[in-house]
Amino acid sequence: MTEPVLEIDRLSVSFDTPDGCVEAVKAVSLAIAPGECLGVVGESGSGKSQTFLSAFGLTAENARVGGAVKFRGRSILGLPRKALDEFRGRRVSFVFQDPLTALTPHLTVGAQMGEVLAHHFRVRGEDARKQSLDWLERVRIPEAARRLRQYPHELSGGMRQRVMIAMAMMGGPELLVADEPTTALDATVQAQVLDLIDDLRRDTGAAVALITHDMGVIARMAQRVIVMRRGEIVEAGGVDAIFTAPEHAYTRMLLDAAPRIENAPQALAPHEPGAPILEAKDVRVTFPVRVDAGLFGATKKLRAVDGVSFTLNAGETLGIVGESGCGKSTLARAIVKLLPRGRDGGAVTFLGRGLSDADRKAIRETRKDLQIVFQDPLASLDPRMTVGGSIAEPLLSLRPDLDRAARRALVRQAMADVGLDPSLINRYPHELSGGQNQRVGIARAVILKPKLIVCDEAVSALDVSIQAQIVALLIDLQKRMRLAMLFISHDLAVVRELSHKVLVLYLGRTVEQGPAAAILANPVHPYTKALLAASLSPDPEAERRRERVRLVGDLPSPLDTRAPLRFLKSKVIDDPDAEQYRPRMIEVAPGHWAAEFDPEPAPA
Repeated sequence: MTEPVLEIDRLSVSFDTPDGCVEAVKAVSLAIAPGECLGVVGESGSGKSQTFLSAFGLTAENARVGGAVKFRGRSILGLPRKALDEFRGRRVSFVFQDPLTALTPHLTVGAQMGEVLAHHFRVRGEDARKQSLDWLERVRIPEAARRLRQYPHELSGGMRQRVMIAMAMMGGPELLVADEPTTALDATVQAQVLDLIDDLRRDTGAAVALITHDMGVIARMAQRVIVMRRGEIVEAGGVDAIFTAPEHAYTRMLLDAAPRIENAPQALAPHEPGAPILEAKDVRVTFPVRVDAGLFGATKKLRAVDGVSFTLNAGETLGIVGESGCGKSTLARAIVKLLPRGRDGGAVTFLGRGLSDADRKAIRETRKDLQIVFQDPLASLDPRMTVGGSIAEPLLSLRPDLDRAARRALVRQAMADVGLDPSLINRYPHELSGGQNQRVGIARAVILKPKLIVCDEAVSALDVSIQAQIVALLIDLQKRMRLAMLFISHDLAVVRELSHKVLVLYLGRTVEQGPAAAILANPVHPYTKALLAASLSPDPEAERRRERVRLVGDLPSPLDTRAPLRFLKSKVIDDPDAEQYRPRMIEVAPGHWAAEFDPEPAPA
């Protein structure tokens, strides 16, 4: 039998805190074989990351670690730092969730990769540059030589993560620990990164520990799975057995909560079209961006939103999807007048009232019927205000006729409406969980009984089970209050559960829009097809059967006028500043529209 790369036996980790001893990991045992991908799944706080950090001595000073850890048969738990340096970075490497915080901001990519080679192999100078260049090309970074001279902030999120993977793999490790490596990435970039990790595992024979709360990622990548909850392993086994016949209730809950792109939504009621509540016509948002250094440097016009039109009816949800930088959030903020659109910014009509030229007083009146829920609940709540105070804020501003007792009664009712215990009214945001804080944000948005709510990535930062609860809450509130919703997300599986209609954005322009069922079942535009293909399903068999549609390369620069014609290159004028052809929207089925694109090449 092949010797495991890593063996962990009854590992326990606890922390001494002012509130007493906290047990983060409780008698965890596992093993990973060469060339195997072990999926480690569970929600935040389950002990996933802490298990592997503590195994290799990456714990805080107040940690107490017990048990046994063997790497290739050698006991490594408790080794001094100098001895551990033989393993960390060379024989075992880590890829963390956020590459921007893991990379050093004041060093170029080449300098940081050179540090790895100098420390572990004493390779410097031109040899180090050549090896770094080779690894950037192996992880499929375009213009690799130029990227070596750039700083982390000059790269996209996907490129930064690929740099991290290159740095992790260039030492030839026997074990790669990938800790939530794709959580912060868009769907198509996530697919590229997962493919890359899988290719490197197959090519090098390295073992992979893939830590995530995303059951779709586990289904796509893992051969075996362990499920962790509250520091313990509650279930372990082969990926097919875990997904098809889970034995533990917690595993079943995680699988049931995971959104599935291939299934029709169950909770969404058939929609009876109401009167139009919001109409956007040719909405445009531009920003001047300086492209040359110096006080009088040249500027270019960044078209963040470039001529978007749609209609939203009462009681209806429009899902707005696309990758980071496509203009989703900018569009929403322009519609609710949180961003200026300028004189040529198109027209927005809400409840029959034009908002483009509305004065401050008219906009203030509109706020009663138009509210927004942001992505990060903790960042959008004032940490100095109680939960009750945050929820009551709109009443203080827009309902000055209410006295304190009336406001408090409405706050308690709003908390009950969103499933929050009214006894939490005097708590502060840091005393609540992420899901509870998001419910506070929703309560604050619905307390005025608005006609329209804009949800800007309102569930993307939440664990899968909490995400499912918030999605169910939004659906329930819509049914009870006849709300219209703009639901912004890069996750098509979540959009499918909530939306009656879908609008797909690419670099500020609409490439496809229409009924959700039609677009998600029969996408027409290549970009929509790529987004759907990149959406992972919590079903290993479905992932093995899935046809892979991949976009090559990263999102082009939105400052380049040729970029929006990525799918219609036959019309491109080869000048980054020229006024380009605008693809026409074609009705491919009743109510289903798609932008022009070049025919896709036939498979060889």
